[in-house]
Amino acid sequence: MECNFGLNYGTQGDNLPTPDKGLNPLRQVVWRLRLFSPDRAILNYLNSSDSGIVVLSIGTFNEEIEKIAVDQNYANSWVQQNIVPFSEIIFSHIVVGNEVIPGPIGNFVIQAMINMEKAIKECTTHDIYVTTTVSMNVLGTSYPPSAGAFGEDSMTVMRGVVHFLQTRGYPLFLNVYPYFAYANNPAEIRLDYALFNTTDIVVQDGDLQYRNLFYAMVDSVIWAVEKAEGPNVEIVVSETGWPSAGNGDITTVEHARMYVNNLITTQMKSGTPKRPQHAMKTHIFAMYNENLKPEGVERNFGIYHPDLSEVYHVDWPKWTGRCNLENM
Repeated sequence: MECNFGLNYGTQGDNLPTPDKGLNPLRQVVWRLRLFSPDRAILNYLNSSDSGIVVLSIGTFNEEIEKIAVDQNYANSWVQQNIVPFSEIIFSHIVVGNEVIPGPIGNFVIQAMINMEKAIKECTTHDIYVTTTVSMNVLGTSYPPSAGAFGEDSMTVMRGVVHFLQTRGYPLFLNVYPYFAYANNPAEIRLDYALFNTTDIVVQDGDLQYRNLFYAMVDSVIWAVEKAEGPNVEIVVSETGWPSAGNGDITTVEHARMYVNNLITTQMKSGTPKRPQHAMKTHIFAMYNENLKPEGVERNFGIYHPDLSEVYHVDWPKWTGRCNLENM
């Protein structure tokens, strides 16, 4: 499982280090990296022999989705510009959009994924998975986890997305934030349950027992995906984290450190109660505190300050050599 952890590399800051300096401390601890959109400086560095990063997920801009969906040439050009020149990078996933379902842009996601898949096959020899990223907002029901189901406003699109992923063996990317669930409902959600900091069984759902909110949230989406005829669709956690400032006593450095380290420790032991044997790939959000994001918690999800000092320490599991790439 040690090869299943990675980081989101956000770039919304005017004081961030160059990629060679920023990625160097992570050479032996972070195996996966996620870029929200193509960034030439980062891609050029990752394409060098010195980066140490093994696999990369790369996203499209949300405003590109409609163009990709209606114009195969645009999809081909996207791959030619952002994938083909970087032959030393192992691209694991192209992520068509971030949290656009439900919504008007979401209606273009399925065709955009189809066109992107065609572009990969036409323009490269790479085996790259195509997916999209969703948030918990695609659910109409999430509690208890076994009741998880897509909402009316997302059901039609998500059934199409799930069918695409199921028939091709591609995963669904999911952003999971127990912090926001707790912050929005502290009267009914226990803080220790959100922070992986209890051994109590907090939720009993049939035969399944939940000791942390993260696994309950993920399993609710797995149930929804299975009900949409996607029994074999893998869930990849594309974002999760806890802010270290911005919302009083809820957002402290200690809480952020506790959340991320407990997450890693928990996932090193097993998968979710619904899929206990499944080693879930997880990307921590985020590498840096980004000062161009909206004020408040959004600026404070970083593990590192822009000067590369730690906001808090993460006990990354060490890996040596190249991990097995058969299941990217």
